Amino acid sequence: MSALELRTQLLELHAERALAEETGVAGIASYMDDLERDIARSEAAYVGAAVTELASFRAQLAGPNVG
Repeated sequence: MSALELRTQLLELHAERALAEETGVAGIASYMDDLERDIARSEAAYVGAAVTELASFRAQLAGPNVG
């Protein structure tokens, strides 16, 4: 997945958390634990993809780092 797709997924998870808090579903500990775990994984995947994409773009512009 691209960084943009992962960011969109992350934003959707944050929206789900906000909705859970508004509707009282946040009181279900197992649901919130799973949701928080999904958010943490999505954040890690997003950061990894963004860094990889930036490094790829940099290499395309300036050539690979050597030495």
